[in-house]
Amino acid sequence: MKKTILYPGTFDPLTNGHYDLIQRASRLFDRVIVAVAKDSGKTPLFSFEKRILLAKQGLSSLKNVVVHGFSGLLVDCARQHQVHLLLRGLRAVSDFEYEFQLAGMNRCLMPELETLFLTPAEKYAFISARLVREVARLGGDVRPFVPENVAQAFAERNNSY
Repeated sequence: MKKTILYPGTFDPLTNGHYDLIQRASRLFDRVIVAVAKDSGKTPLFSFEKRILLAKQGLSSLKNVVVHGFSGLLVDCARQHQVHLLLRGLRAVSDFEYEFQLAGMNRCLMPELETLFLTPAEKYAFISARLVREVARLGGDVRPFVPENVAQAFAERNNSY
């Protein structure tokens, strides 16, 4: 039986922490679907289309990983792709409460949907997309925190900061 896992997020931007989780999941599962959320309640720095493109470029070396955009409820995306397993990352204890609530809500909306939590490698545990955006906004070097193509996208936006 082939096993597919869905990893949802805004990926604004895709960070090395995200990449670490996706790479590790690609070794554990036959297929990993990275689902880029359009409607997250957040105001993203990069457009929906740009986030999808950056994820596709940044993950192209992982042959069993595909990137899709989605809008609306995550459970509808899971149903569309016939997936019953979600991947979520936990960087710190502070992530757990929100992720626990989210997993419960998703399971209530789709009882057959399970959530698997992975922690990133220790060297990525402090990296969040929000902090990366803040470093970039203040003129810092984001290259240690993101794939090269994402760092390039920030460099192209540099004049807007």
